[in-house]
Amino acid sequence: MKLQNITFVILAFVVLASCNRNIEYDASGNFEATDVTLSAESSGKILMLDVNEGDTVSAGQMIALIDTAQLHFQKEQLLFQRSASNVSRPDISLQLASLRRELDKQIYERDRVQRLLADGAATTKQLDDINSAIRVLEGRISAQQSTLNNSSASINESSSAIESQIRQISDRIENCKIISPTGGTVLTKYCEAGEYATPGKALVKVADLGKIYLRTYFTSAQLADIQLGQQVTVTANFGGDKLYDYPGTITWISSESEFTPKNIQTQDSRSNLVYAVKIAVRNDGRLKIGGYGNVKL
Repeated sequence: MKLQNITFVILAFVVLASCNRNIEYDASGNFEATDVTLSAESSGKILMLDVNEGDTVSAGQMIALIDTAQLHFQKEQLLFQRSASNVSRPDISLQLASLRRELDKQIYERDRVQRLLADGAATTKQLDDINSAIRVLEGRISAQQSTLNNSSASINESSSAIESQIRQISDRIENCKIISPTGGTVLTKYCEAGEYATPGKALVKVADLGKIYLRTYFTSAQLADIQLGQQVTVTANFGGDKLYDYPGTITWISSESEFTPKNIQTQDSRSNLVYAVKIAVRNDGRLKIGGYGNVKL
């Protein structure tokens, strides 16, 4: 009797295991993560690139540094040009001071001649000559001030252009510091320190493996059963009987259909058009990019 009980228990486990292996899932797909490829924005020798594949980086961390020597020389030259430009700016009040003193003298002389003319001690011609001299001085002052104002405005525009170039060089110097915009793991390292970088050259690829997604596909008939924010069960398949369940959340549903990818099997093999869906899963360290998973609604 005991032998029969043991045999029954063994058969029960076999049946349960067989049932688990034959679970019908609603969809399947592969795990992926949002990755960022950090590229050079300037040309130059890579002075520092001290991360390796598998290293963990934090948001705002400097990943690499490109040589900025030539840019610093250009900036230094522009600073000298700005200084020289400021020195050449005319002092309008100082340069007009002598003419204004001469004008004040002529005005004083005119007032004196007017008093003498009232007493009969001066002639009208004297007064006319002084008024003519005053008009000439006023014209000279106006013309000189216009010339000086134009010169000062030209120098100001030149200085503004130099300031703009300095800001551009400063920005290029900052761009020589390659900063990671997100925390994550270095997936790929494309080059090494000492190599020459050009704008757009990929340096490293970083991805946050803590937030991983299962990209799967549902048929149009299944769309009525899914919605954004819906909780589902994701089963990671590591091969053989190594199946692990994870809670997942539907975060994205494609608005357009596409033909079923060759590496994806849908529940309805007759369906050619499917909709891509991303399901967010919290990674416990076992999930890997490219791994296989199933979904049960």
